[in-house]
Amino acid sequence: MSDPTAVNAQMAMIGIGEYRVGSFQMVTIGLGSCIGLTLYDDRLRVGAMVHIMLPDSAGRKDRPGKYADTAIPLLLQELGALGCKNRNIVAKMAGGASMFEYFGANLNIGERNAEKVREFLLREHIKLVAEDIGGKVGRSVTFMPAQEGKVSVRRADGTIRDI
Repeated sequence: MSDPTAVNAQMAMIGIGEYRVGSFQMVTIGLGSCIGLTLYDDRLRVGAMVHIMLPDSAGRKDRPGKYADTAIPLLLQELGALGCKNRNIVAKMAGGASMFEYFGANLNIGERNAEKVREFLLREHIKLVAEDIGGKVGRSVTFMPAQEGKVSVRRADGTIRDI
Protein backbone atom coordinates (compact mmCIF):
# COMPACT_ATOMS: atom_id res chain seq x y z
CA MET A 1 0.00 0.00 0.00
CA SER A 2 1.31 3.45 -0.86
CA ASP A 3 2.02 6.16 1.70
CA PRO A 4 -1.08 8.45 1.84
CA THR A 5 1.09 11.42 2.76
CA ALA A 6 3.35 11.08 -0.29
CA VAL A 7 2.95 13.79 -2.90
CA ASN A 8 1.10 12.20 -5.75
CA ALA A 9 0.95 13.65 -9.27
CA GLN A 10 -2.60 12.34 -9.57
CA MET A 11 -5.75 14.26 -8.83
CA ALA A 12 -8.60 12.79 -6.78
CA MET A 13 -12.14 13.64 -7.87
CA ILE A 14 -14.45 13.70 -4.87
CA GLY A 15 -18.14 13.01 -5.43
CA ILE A 16 -21.08 13.60 -3.12
CA GLY A 17 -20.47 11.95 0.23
CA GLU A 18 -16.89 11.04 -0.67
CA TYR A 19 -13.65 12.15 0.96
CA ARG A 20 -9.90 11.77 0.51
CA VAL A 21 -6.91 12.26 2.79
CA GLY A 22 -3.35 12.94 1.59
CA SER A 23 -1.00 15.44 -0.02
CA PHE A 24 -2.26 15.08 -3.59
CA GLN A 25 -4.60 17.51 -5.36
CA MET A 26 -8.30 17.01 -4.61
CA VAL A 27 -11.24 18.39 -6.58
CA THR A 28 -14.98 18.44 -6.05
CA ILE A 29 -17.35 19.87 -8.64
CA GLY A 30 -20.95 20.94 -8.74
CA LEU A 31 -21.38 22.22 -5.18
CA GLY A 32 -24.80 23.81 -4.88
CA SER A 33 -26.18 23.58 -1.37
CA CYS A 34 -23.45 21.03 -0.59
CA ILE A 35 -20.26 21.99 1.28
CA GLY A 36 -16.73 21.32 0.09
CA LEU A 37 -14.72 21.23 3.31
CA THR A 38 -10.93 21.06 3.49
CA LEU A 39 -8.82 20.38 6.56
CA TYR A 40 -5.09 21.06 6.39
CA ASP A 41 -2.16 20.45 8.74
CA ASP A 42 0.62 22.89 7.84
CA ARG A 43 3.13 21.10 10.03
CA LEU A 44 2.73 17.74 8.26
CA ARG A 45 1.61 19.25 4.91
CA VAL A 46 -1.28 16.83 4.62
CA GLY A 47 -4.98 17.47 4.23
CA ALA A 48 -8.44 16.07 3.75
CA MET A 49 -11.41 17.06 1.63
CA VAL A 50 -15.05 16.00 1.81
CA HIS A 51 -18.19 16.77 -0.22
CA ILE A 52 -20.95 17.12 2.41
CA MET A 53 -24.54 16.91 1.18
CA LEU A 54 -26.66 17.19 4.33
CA PRO A 55 -26.19 18.59 7.85
CA ASP A 56 -27.34 15.59 9.90
CA SER A 57 -27.10 11.82 9.46
CA ALA A 58 -30.06 11.11 11.78
CA GLY A 59 -28.15 8.00 12.86
CA ARG A 60 -27.45 6.69 9.34
CA LYS A 61 -24.04 5.08 8.97
CA ASP A 62 -24.07 4.22 5.25
CA ARG A 63 -21.93 7.08 3.86
CA PRO A 64 -20.37 9.11 6.67
CA GLY A 65 -18.87 11.65 4.25
CA LYS A 66 -22.36 12.64 3.14
CA TYR A 67 -23.32 14.28 6.45
CA ALA A 68 -21.63 17.11 8.38
CA ASP A 69 -22.12 15.41 11.75
CA THR A 70 -20.31 12.23 10.65
CA ALA A 71 -17.87 13.59 8.05
CA ILE A 72 -15.89 15.90 10.32
CA PRO A 73 -15.18 13.33 13.07
CA LEU A 74 -14.22 10.81 10.36
CA LEU A 75 -11.74 13.22 8.71
CA LEU A 76 -10.21 14.16 12.06
CA GLN A 77 -9.81 10.48 12.92
CA GLU A 78 -8.07 9.77 9.60
CA LEU A 79 -5.82 12.83 9.92
CA GLY A 80 -5.07 11.86 13.53
CA ALA A 81 -3.92 8.44 12.33
CA LEU A 82 -1.34 10.28 10.21
CA GLY A 83 -0.08 12.21 13.23
CA CYS A 84 -2.13 15.41 12.84
CA LYS A 85 -3.26 17.26 15.95
CA ASN A 86 -6.45 19.35 15.94
CA ARG A 87 -4.52 22.42 17.13
CA ASN A 88 -2.46 22.32 13.87
CA ILE A 89 -5.41 21.85 11.52
CA VAL A 90 -7.14 24.71 9.73
CA ALA A 91 -10.39 24.48 7.78
CA LYS A 92 -11.73 26.15 4.65
CA MET A 93 -15.17 25.64 3.16
CA ALA A 94 -17.10 26.57 0.06
CA GLY A 95 -20.61 25.98 -1.23
CA GLY A 96 -23.78 26.26 0.80
CA ALA A 97 -25.66 28.10 -1.93
CA SER A 98 -29.39 28.68 -1.71
CA MET A 99 -30.36 26.70 -4.78
CA PHE A 100 -34.08 26.36 -3.97
CA GLU A 101 -34.94 29.79 -2.60
CA TYR A 102 -38.54 29.67 -3.82
CA PHE A 103 -39.33 26.91 -1.29
CA GLY A 104 -38.71 29.26 1.60
CA ALA A 105 -36.01 29.75 4.20
CA ASN A 106 -36.81 26.55 6.13
CA LEU A 107 -35.50 24.48 3.24
CA ASN A 108 -32.26 26.42 2.85
CA ILE A 109 -30.11 23.31 3.07
CA GLY A 110 -26.98 25.24 2.07
CA GLU A 111 -27.27 27.55 5.07
CA ARG A 112 -28.04 24.65 7.40
CA ASN A 113 -25.04 22.72 6.05
CA ALA A 114 -22.70 25.67 6.66
CA GLU A 115 -24.06 26.21 10.19
CA LYS A 116 -23.58 22.53 11.10
CA VAL A 117 -20.01 22.51 9.74
CA ARG A 118 -19.16 25.63 11.76
CA GLU A 119 -20.70 24.07 14.88
CA PHE A 120 -18.62 20.88 14.54
CA LEU A 121 -15.40 22.73 13.76
CA LEU A 122 -15.88 24.89 16.86
CA ARG A 123 -16.60 21.82 18.98
CA GLU A 124 -13.38 20.15 17.75
CA HIS A 125 -11.30 23.35 18.18
CA ILE A 126 -10.56 23.58 14.44
CA LYS A 127 -10.02 27.12 13.19
CA LEU A 128 -12.10 28.08 10.13
CA VAL A 129 -9.71 30.39 8.29
CA ALA A 130 -11.63 31.02 5.04
CA GLU A 131 -14.96 30.41 3.40
CA ASP A 132 -16.90 31.14 0.22
CA ILE A 133 -20.46 30.35 1.29
CA GLY A 134 -24.02 31.20 0.26
CA GLY A 135 -25.43 33.12 -2.63
CA LYS A 136 -27.25 31.46 -5.51
CA VAL A 137 -24.36 30.19 -7.61
CA GLY A 138 -22.78 26.74 -7.68
CA ARG A 139 -19.08 26.19 -7.14
CA SER A 140 -16.24 23.77 -7.79
CA VAL A 141 -13.28 23.52 -5.42
CA THR A 142 -9.66 22.52 -5.95
CA PHE A 143 -7.56 21.74 -2.86
CA MET A 144 -3.77 21.54 -3.09
CA PRO A 145 -2.22 20.33 0.16
CA ALA A 146 1.25 20.17 -1.45
CA GLN A 147 0.95 23.92 -2.18
CA GLU A 148 0.58 25.03 1.44
CA GLY A 149 -3.07 24.03 1.56
CA LYS A 150 -4.18 26.33 -1.25
CA VAL A 151 -7.92 26.21 -2.01
CA SER A 152 -9.26 27.62 -5.27
CA VAL A 153 -13.00 28.16 -5.77
CA ARG A 154 -14.47 28.41 -9.28
CA ARG A 155 -18.00 29.79 -9.31
CA ALA A 156 -20.55 28.90 -11.97
CA ASP A 157 -20.52 32.59 -13.02
CA GLY A 158 -16.90 32.10 -14.15
CA THR A 159 -15.13 33.89 -11.31
CA ILE A 160 -12.23 32.18 -9.57
CA ARG A 161 -11.11 33.00 -6.04
CA ASP A 162 -8.45 31.56 -3.78
CA ILE A 163 -9.53 31.26 -0.17
